Order: sequence, then C-alpha cells, then structure tokens
Amino acid sequence: MAKPQKRYVCQSCGSVSHRWAGQCADCSEWNTLVEEAGATVTPFQAKHNLQSGGRSFQLVSLDAEVALPDRMQSGIAELDRALGGGFVEGSATLIGGDPGIGKSTLLLQAAAKMALAGRSVAYVSGEEAADQVRLRARRLGLGNAPVQLAAATSTRDILTTLGNGQPPDLLVIDSIQTMHSDLIEGAPGTVSQVRASAQELIRFAKERGTAVVLVGHVTKDGSIAGPRVLEHMVDTVLSFEGERSHQYRILRAIKNRFGGTDEIGVFAMVAEGLAEISNPSALFLTQRDESVTGTTVFPALEGTRPVLVEIQALVVRLASGATPRRAVVGWDSGRLAMVLAVLEARCGLSFSACEVYLNIAGGYRVQDPAADLAVAAALVSALSERPVPVDAVAFGEIALSGELRPVAHGALRLKEAGKLGFERALVPSALTSEKTPLSLTGFRTLGGFVDHMLGRG
Repeated sequence: MAKPQKRYVCQSCGSVSHRWAGQCADCSEWNTLVEEAGATVTPFQAKHNLQSGGRSFQLVSLDAEVALPDRMQSGIAELDRALGGGFVEGSATLIGGDPGIGKSTLLLQAAAKMALAGRSVAYVSGEEAADQVRLRARRLGLGNAPVQLAAATSTRDILTTLGNGQPPDLLVIDSIQTMHSDLIEGAPGTVSQVRASAQELIRFAKERGTAVVLVGHVTKDGSIAGPRVLEHMVDTVLSFEGERSHQYRILRAIKNRFGGTDEIGVFAMVAEGLAEISNPSALFLTQRDESVTGTTVFPALEGTRPVLVEIQALVVRLASGATPRRAVVGWDSGRLAMVLAVLEARCGLSFSACEVYLNIAGGYRVQDPAADLAVAAALVSALSERPVPVDAVAFGEIALSGELRPVAHGALRLKEAGKLGFERALVPSALTSEKTPLSLTGFRTLGGFVDHMLGRG
C-alpha cells in the first residue's frame, strides 16, 4: 500500500518542503510552513513514462493570421490608458494597492459606467455587505447604475450562479483573498486557497469570455499578498499607487499581455470619488512666480505621457567633525550618491561637509535616468545659492566620466515643456538639434554645465 507523501507549503511565499521547519528556507519567515496532503505515489506511477499515452495536439505556424482582441471601454479614459485600450474579453486582471487607496472606488465607478453603457456587469464583494456597496455607489452619484451586486465568498457559489444564465461582460471580485474554495482545506487568504480560487475564476473567464477583475491585498512592503504565482496566472497586473496625505493616485501597469507596461493613469481623490487628471503636470508643479534656489523642473516620461515635476534640493553646511546626512524622497538614494560623487570628482564641488536633502514635489516617484541633470542642477543651485531660471527645464543622463548623455523622447519632453509655458531647456549637446520653440542650451560634460550655472569661464 503506497503511503501519501507529506509536504509543507509556506503561507508567505508558496515554497514547498518535504519536512517541517520553524523557518522557511526561501523567504526566511518564521512559523509559516503548513502541512498539506500530497498525491499518493505508487511504484507504477513513479516509473511511468510520460512520453506516450497522451493526447496529441496540432502545432500551428507563428505567422498565422490572428485577429486583434475585442476591447471593452470602461468609460474612464485613464483606466483604459493603463490597460492598453480597455478590458479584453476573456481576460483576467489583478489590481493591487494599499488599503484605502481607492481600488474599490475605481472599480465601482468603472462597473457602473460600463453598465450604464449597456454592458452586463456583476460585482461580487467578499469584504462588504451589499448595502455598503450601494451606499458607496450612492455617494458617488452612481446609485441608478444597473450593476448586478452580491456579497459572497464561496467560489463554487459564485461560478454556479453566474453559469446558470448569460455570463456577464465584466466580473469584479473584491477581493481574491476573501474567496474560498471547498476543494481545498484551509482558511481564505492562504496560499492554496488564493491559488485555487483564482484558477477557477480565470478558467471561467477563458471559457465564457468574461473579463474578470480581481482585487488583491498588499503586504507591508507593497507586494501583492498571497502566492507569487497569482501574478503569473493573470493577464494584466495593475498597481494603484499614492499616499493618503496627497490627493493624486497613479495606476501603473506592471504586466500586460495585451499591451505595453509603460503607461500610467493619473487620478485625484475628490468628494465624488476618483477624478481623471488629463494634465498631471499641474499636480506636481508648485507656484513658480519667482526663482527659488534649489529647485529645478524636470520633464519626466511615463510611457508616452510626459509629466513635469519639480525637484527640490536643500544643502546645509555642518560644523567640522559632524557626520553629514543624505535624505531622499521620491528618487533612488543610490543614484543621488552617484551624482554627488561625480560633482565632487569631476566638477570640484564639495558636499562632504554638507547635509543633502532631495525631494520630488507632490509625492511623485521618479525612476527616469534622465533626471540626473535636473538633480545636479538643483544641488548646485542649493549649494551656490544661485537659482535656476524659472522658465527653464533640465534633463539628461550623467555618466561616471562626467559626460552628459542624451535620453529617449527628447522632442516629446520639450514639447510638453513648451506647452506649459517654459522657454528654455538645459540639455546634453546631442539634443540641441531637436526642432522645438524652446531655446536649447547644450552641454557636453557636467563640468561645463556647472561652469554655466556658476558663471565661471
């Protein structure tokens, strides 16, 4: 008689071990290994050859004609931009974000607008009662939308109910961590439950052509809770970012099998819910009536959308012997250390006896390497107390040799800056050939740029 194999699954990362341990060897979390019953393996099954006995399938050519998938507009342009044009029929989308960031509000607004446009929409809440969702819809002014609403946590009950009649065009599950499958033992939210429930819902989406949207909780480090395989199972992963202390929210595509992952949607939290921001640069630029030392405007690029943000720097000289501090908000601290090192080694500026503080206005986070020159301009301005011209923008990548390298989509950045009233741009010399109404000042090295700012030579 073959004995069933025992296995222990980590509830934090999903790794499998054949013996119990107090600490997971992969994620180093304590007391997360839970025993699960494995498959019974007989000697015949262990020696069975999988190269025969299966069902053969047909292989097709890579250059075969494929029709573009049909998309459903959500009625929210910023959401459609992040999705790559709208929801795809039969797709599975996972959206994650911090508690209270607005995930449920955004999906309820999208569901209501699609229902008002004639689409059949089902909204299943596992965290709130149906009356709570109705009250939120009423506050948003969407109480008359014909959305099919339910409060349920059983995956079998949900699929049985939706499978009896015509499947909906859009199904929203809020959230996947509250779903429970009776095929798997364990409480809702465990690795096995999340994986099994998501697999059944995704299978329903593929077979019936319903666009399924799963809301996911996040851990304290910002990653989506549950097994990592959940992000591999779905077609699209969206991250809803923002700070509660700030008004804006950014919807960013992390994975998209039907579009690019370089687009973002920008929203602002208002009394009526989430409002779309067609010109996000207005959110991240402060009032600039007069020149202030230590500030520079940088035209960042998110996908095909340029966003102008203000970079602020503060340099404080310390007494001899004190340890200087480096504080960064909204930018990579390692990148700041590199820019400071190049300024000291190649330009003769000393920051070793100064505390340096760098901030991106509005709580925005910049990941574009083109911000190097704008950061350097803010640092030099704060150190020398010489303001950068209020009508100028700066962008470019700094090499360790002190060379200024061009960046992608320079014309698009300059066009957005000119649209918002800027007249000058400080750029690498390779970009001075761009056709733009702005006055371009090009620099080959960072040393030449610093000499220009300090009025040397």
